[in-house]
Amino acid sequence: MNYRHAYHAGNFADVVKHIILTRILEYMKLKDAAFRVIDTHAGIGLYDLMGPEAAKTIEWKSGIFRLMEAVDNNELDAETTALIAPFINAVKAENTTSDIRYYPGSPLLTRHLLRKQDRLSALELHPNDVKTLAKLFDGDYQVRVTHLDGWLAMGAHLPPKEKRGVVLVDPPFEIGGEFDRLVSNLAKAHKKFSGGTYALWYPVKDHREVKKFHQALYDTGIQKIMVAELSIRAPSLEPRLDGTGMIIVNPPYVLEKELKLILPMLVKLLCEDKGAGYRLNWIRKEGDGA
Repeated sequence: MNYRHAYHAGNFADVVKHIILTRILEYMKLKDAAFRVIDTHAGIGLYDLMGPEAAKTIEWKSGIFRLMEAVDNNELDAETTALIAPFINAVKAENTTSDIRYYPGSPLLTRHLLRKQDRLSALELHPNDVKTLAKLFDGDYQVRVTHLDGWLAMGAHLPPKEKRGVVLVDPPFEIGGEFDRLVSNLAKAHKKFSGGTYALWYPVKDHREVKKFHQALYDTGIQKIMVAELSIRAPSLEPRLDGTGMIIVNPPYVLEKELKLILPMLVKLLCEDKGAGYRLNWIRKEGDGA
């Protein structure tokens, strides 16, 4: 699978990942103190769903399109609608009509939610993508765009001077070893910034690899590791993108309760067959022995 993001912008994995990100950021804003978001694989920031890449796969039709349609038709209960409202409003803000053509990636979504005291460090390695991203945020003093391998940032950019922060790690999974890199770099980053919130995205394709990944996270000894997964169909015999996962380290205490409302709604809206479902559990809780 080529996860160059322009081909998959607005798909079901984006919807799940970005709703979780917005809930984390909304919680961070409950305190007046400033925080920093470090986006290690930032991409280009804004995606044209009618562009050649997205039009080739049209994955957004079974992702953001379905969700926006449900919201516009008032199909969701009031509590869930309120929880996803920051995400929905950010998407609508990038579109001048009710039709959704443009989809904000994680750095632009984050920027919509920052207060004046908060900051974003957006890191991107691809030379053309980082130029596009820098142009998007040109003149924005709250955003720093850096041409850098995002894996390096998990050491060099931590801890942030604000002492409060969210680290979003969303690698492309275009080459082997990404699960191992997620574990090793989280372990290094956590030693430097143990109080930060880490949100690590991964694809649910090879279910054996995912199981090994979760065990490796457990073996780090890091506490307060929560896992949220959503699958749109039953597991396949051959690896394919059946679902999407997020590892959240030091999650907001309200996040588990919120996701118990959000994830079942998303399963209902985004499912492809009766094998769809979600899981929400802890790899390690606070106080678990190493």
